[in-house]
Amino acid sequence: MERNTYTLSLLTAGFLLVVQSLAQPLALQAADNPVTYVTAPDPIPYTFQYSPPSTAYLTRLREMYGLEAVIASETTDLGRARALCQWVHHRLDHDGHKQFKSQDAFAILNASMLGQQVQCVEFGLVLTAAFNAVGIPARPLYLKAADVQTRTSAAGHALTEAWLPDQGKWVMVDSQADIIPMLGKTPLNAVELQQAILRNDEQLAVLTSTDAKAKPYFKWVDQYLFYFDTVMDNRYGVRSARTGLMLVPVDAHKPVIFQRTEAIHNMHYTNSVTTFYSPPTGTDWMLAERETR
Repeated sequence: MERNTYTLSLLTAGFLLVVQSLAQPLALQAADNPVTYVTAPDPIPYTFQYSPPSTAYLTRLREMYGLEAVIASETTDLGRARALCQWVHHRLDHDGHKQFKSQDAFAILNASMLGQQVQCVEFGLVLTAAFNAVGIPARPLYLKAADVQTRTSAAGHALTEAWLPDQGKWVMVDSQADIIPMLGKTPLNAVELQQAILRNDEQLAVLTSTDAKAKPYFKWVDQYLFYFDTVMDNRYGVRSARTGLMLVPVDAHKPVIFQRTEAIHNMHYTNSVTTFYSPPTGTDWMLAERETR
């Protein structure tokens, strides 16, 4: 079976950048250390689940925090994404050393209102809930460095990816930084950002409502763009095991430890970017949301 792909060689650390069209895996390939993601889908798909915005939890979040008003003036999904990103960015205050025990958006927002600082994880969780509350399917996304198992700290970063219907794709949204990565006028998902950074694409830019700068952000986040994982059950008000799916380069180790001591539980692994970025299913309510706007 042919696999439609292309190859990139790293420009950083003395590697040469090459872009080719091949019937090979999607490859980010250094001279002696190839990093490859497969584009063919896995034979058996994984099931991702999302709550409709009419869910009690999401209705309460939307109404309590006036999220419809936040996006009211926007005419595109990308504009709505930018507006929600800005809203979370200004609601929360970041401290990478402050651990927060709850994953509940209400608890995070309430603690922030009382002056508590939170980590990137909480920024991602609140923004994910906000997207879902206004009818845009979203999921938390966890970026991990290649040496995630051996670093003692700062081995990853957390944010959000949202499915923007009018773009027909998943888009990375980092509310801690107030940044949506762009290639020209096209918003990127995390793997697309990885590829654009590796080939030093001159069209790389950011969509932001603040004074966030593209180059420092890309230089910083690049270290985490190796492993990507997310949660498969993104429903609210439902008790379930938080089973995850991690996108792993071909021939790379499948991480089972985070920062030497924390076990990674309930994780499935895939090499397929197509599987990882499959469009959301079971979201017929999205059409109704489109028609009301």
